[in-house]
Amino acid sequence: MALAPRFSGQRLIPAAAQQPQHTLELYLDYVCPFSAKLFKTFYTAVRPIIAERYQSQIQVVFRQHIQPWHPSSTLTHEAGAAILKIAPHRFWEFSAALFEHQREFFDVNVVNETRNHTYKRLAEIGESVGVNKDEILKLLTVAEKPDEAGQLNTGNQVTNDIKLMIRADRVVGVHVSPTVYFNV
Repeated sequence: MALAPRFSGQRLIPAAAQQPQHTLELYLDYVCPFSAKLFKTFYTAVRPIIAERYQSQIQVVFRQHIQPWHPSSTLTHEAGAAILKIAPHRFWEFSAALFEHQREFFDVNVVNETRNHTYKRLAEIGESVGVNKDEILKLLTVAEKPDEAGQLNTGNQVTNDIKLMIRADRVVGVHVSPTVYFNV
């Protein structure tokens, strides 16, 4: 499936200048333990092989897949969307760091904190890979008061990107993570 230009950071770009013949799509949820296993194996063991032997033949796309039964999934993926806006070249590095901190965002570890507090912790992970924490928070923080029109359900600056990601997953029938597609 095509990748919208605004999400280009999700593509692990091969070194070759030509368009690869094949596409491997990884549908992963930052809060899913099975997604973490797949990502870590791919990132540490498979990615170097692709880079060494198949870089002109295959491209890899990380498709963010929010699973609603993980309540903090939306928040973690919003952080990923913020990274895509600010520093798309840091997306894979941010994803690796977030999967390393995954347990910190499991249900029991977020149940008593506010949404904006969770965003602050996610922004710190972004900062650890070289992305400005304040810029991340500017995109993620939800207002604590109604907007000028009195709206209470305003979302944040990446809400529309999340909607597009969810729609893209639904178009190809992804329901759970991890899901992997080759040449779909």
